[in-house]
Amino acid sequence: MNEINSKIFLYLIIVLSAVVHEYSHGFVANELGDPTAKNSGRLTLNPLAHIDPIGTVLVPLFLLFTAGAFIGWAKPVPFNPWNIKDPKGELKIALAGPVSNIVIAVIVSLVFLGARLIFPVVGGNSTLVPLVAQIIYVNIILALFNMIPVPPLDGSKVIGHFLPAKAQGIIYSVGPFGIVIALFLAMMIIPPIASLVFALLTGFGFVFG
Repeated sequence: MNEINSKIFLYLIIVLSAVVHEYSHGFVANELGDPTAKNSGRLTLNPLAHIDPIGTVLVPLFLLFTAGAFIGWAKPVPFNPWNIKDPKGELKIALAGPVSNIVIAVIVSLVFLGARLIFPVVGGNSTLVPLVAQIIYVNIILALFNMIPVPPLDGSKVIGHFLPAKAQGIIYSVGPFGIVIALFLAMMIIPPIASLVFALLTGFGFVFG
């Protein structure tokens, strides 16, 4: 696969994985009694319903074709906390997105490892291995990135659940600078953690190409 096709494939993985991420938020919210996502047309796997011009188009494409790196996110799924009776409802909704990406990474890893055991030649396929690796790695990155505890990312809601109101206010006070802070932290700390998780899931070092 040439470089352009590889980047396009990687971009499609980012978009589809981000869509599953947002759909999972809406699905859990709906299961907990809040139909806001469903009523707003967001309880769907149709990518068009979840595309964020910056997070799904501009940032990932810019990084892919300039730095060879990637980060992306989709338009947040709305929910109404007043519809949720479960005291841990907001925590569950926040965790649903990152967990969905980890689930994808684990399932793809298990399927690939099983295929390698049954058909050893699969592990030596120079085209298939990088593609599978990208699917796994992208979902690990998305899960870790979204767990960074700055708004509007899921991590801010997760850590906020365990903090007093004053501390929550400090976290949310970063406002529009949240994404800038998250991108900086992502570049600094996420790659080594993601590579470690990838190695644990697959049994081999990260293959990208």
